[in-house]
Amino acid sequence: MTERNLLLLPGDGIGPEAMAEVRKIIAYMNAEKAAGFVIEEGLVGGSAYDAHGAAISEDDMAKALAADAVLFGAVGGPKWDDVPYEVRPEAGLLRLRKDLELFANLRPAICYPALANASSLKPELVEGLDILIIRELTGGVYFGEPKTITDLGNGQKRAIDTQVYDTYEIERISAVAFEMARTRGNRVCSMEKRNVMKSGVLWNQVVTATHKEKFSDVKLEHMLADAGGMQLVRAPKQFDVIVTDNLFGDMLSDVAAMLTGSLGMLPSASLGAPDAKTGKRKALYEPVHGSAPDIAGRGTANPIAMIASFAMCLRYSFNMVEEADRLEKAIANVLDKGIRTGDIMAEGATEVGTVEMGDAILAEFKALSA
Repeated sequence: MTERNLLLLPGDGIGPEAMAEVRKIIAYMNAEKAAGFVIEEGLVGGSAYDAHGAAISEDDMAKALAADAVLFGAVGGPKWDDVPYEVRPEAGLLRLRKDLELFANLRPAICYPALANASSLKPELVEGLDILIIRELTGGVYFGEPKTITDLGNGQKRAIDTQVYDTYEIERISAVAFEMARTRGNRVCSMEKRNVMKSGVLWNQVVTATHKEKFSDVKLEHMLADAGGMQLVRAPKQFDVIVTDNLFGDMLSDVAAMLTGSLGMLPSASLGAPDAKTGKRKALYEPVHGSAPDIAGRGTANPIAMIASFAMCLRYSFNMVEEADRLEKAIANVLDKGIRTGDIMAEGATEVGTVEMGDAILAEFKALSA
């Protein structure tokens, strides 16, 4: 039987609650479908800081490097607001991205038909929405050096963050976008700020050259990132795949997420380059909603984004496409039945907690897998 090695990093806040619902799906797939998942678990974020004084231990980092894929919950909370910057909870996620060389962040923004009324936009603008944002994840201003705060005296300080991109970084992220577009609507919109940033000029040039050399069958459009943000809330369904840098990708993907009605609904995948020998990519999958410390421990968190992240894991890390399709269909079916957690509650629907939502999706998944 094929072994599929998964590392679970539930993290902080609602992360452990949401991850528990994925564990139930994995247990079913192992017991009834001989899926062969071998599970290890570790600490990340604030929980890791409390246990080890670091945002992720060296032992758990080694487990992540050895795993076929990592499932990540969420990190952070007020408890750790005053810990040193280099060991803050978010540093664990940044290290995972950097050490696993996860340069491509895939952020789908999908509006389930049953939730079109939950968006802050008019239903006709978002119903059927299906955007994929490809965010470069290991370069740009988040990792560029120098990154300093300097005391200038007389009560003045100077903060410096450096936006840095090399040609190869832009080539490989744009290639991912074009490849993904070929499996979807065959359209890519590249977003940057070439009007005021040299890195934007280079980004535009390299994306254009990569398209011309290898992906001329895909339709390519360029748009300034601020205009892109405006268009996302004006007419979001004009987009298929959006590719952009680390900073703009962070912001634009959150804008796109809220078009769907709730951050609790959306998954993400972070992928590395294919291994030269095996063709496999290092990968980390996580919901985009964060740790939500205000509702942690109440049993009310929406586990759908975590479960959908596992569906992305099935699809991209294990090539279990049929299983991924069924799990995503199970989510849609449960929503069609009017089952809701509090964040997506609507008049006439049935409100449930984290466990009940997880159980409903698992039951539907079992029925579809029978």
